[in-house]
Amino acid sequence: MKNYKICIIGFGAVGKGVVESIFLKKEMIKQEYDAELKIVAVGDSSSSAISDDGLDERLLIETKETKGNLSDYPEFGGNLDGKDILDKIDYDILIEVTPTNIETGEPGKSLILKAFEDGKDVVTSNKGHLAINYKELVVSAQKNNVQFKFEATVAGAMPIINFAQETLNSCNIESIIGILNGTTNYILSRMTSEGSSYINTLNESQELGIAETDPTQDVEGIDAACKTVILANSILNIDATYSDVDVTGISDITSEAIDLAKKDGYLIKLIGEVSKKSLKVSPRLVKQGSAYDLNGTLNMATLKTDLAGDVTVVGKGAGSLETASSILTDLINIIRLK
Repeated sequence: MKNYKICIIGFGAVGKGVVESIFLKKEMIKQEYDAELKIVAVGDSSSSAISDDGLDERLLIETKETKGNLSDYPEFGGNLDGKDILDKIDYDILIEVTPTNIETGEPGKSLILKAFEDGKDVVTSNKGHLAINYKELVVSAQKNNVQFKFEATVAGAMPIINFAQETLNSCNIESIIGILNGTTNYILSRMTSEGSSYINTLNESQELGIAETDPTQDVEGIDAACKTVILANSILNIDATYSDVDVTGISDITSEAIDLAKKDGYLIKLIGEVSKKSLKVSPRLVKQGSAYDLNGTLNMATLKTDLAGDVTVVGKGAGSLETASSILTDLINIIRLK
């Protein structure tokens, strides 16, 4: 049986979801893939826990939730930053789930490049560095002969990158159009069903934890634009960065505009479009009853292909375990190719 030592940098909601998913699925992975996963290091923004013999998944989560950091993890807690963790521990696969930074891509970018240079495989859910440095990261992974997986960067649990590259690998994909942000879909869905104002619905979504305290990346279309860039590069082979996307958010959408659309049989949704001719995120009218008529935080995307026609995928676009499911899938795929 092959042992895989896992290092996780980033221990917010997604990082905790990854640890939980490994706890829930490690026996299945052992039986199905003859592989044993061992978490040997976890770091957040200010603390760490490291042990060559492996860390207890439940205790990691408990320590973070009760103490607020990992420095109090029994015996193995400390205060190393991400780079120092990678220098100190012997690991096989880095799971990088630090917060998205659309300005510089840091600290995730530097951590990933270091892991590549050290000959380590990487799985990430971080959109920032891929949206502005996609080519640099992919070329570095190829140069160092390591695997780089990032299914979780687009639409959480909804399969799209692996689906396009593996299941639809006989097809030429001409375009991808869809709802790529769950928070905005929730807000627009509630405004449609309740007739409420944008600001009241935003406040409600923040109270429910669906929208962030600072919702800018979601409501101004930044998150969806990052995903658009990643899809453009990874599926359509378009050499693009975030600055190439035409972006308009939903903050100017009024309840009156939504009511007018409803009377004509339409809904307003924030739509991302990826094609050779257009990289765009904007509110658009879509027909009621169409594939775009989804409520809540669901995401969807229609891939237009030459052989299979239009293929639509739907799934949960957010959530710690939901996003972690995509990360764990990437992790399993790396193991399968070893």
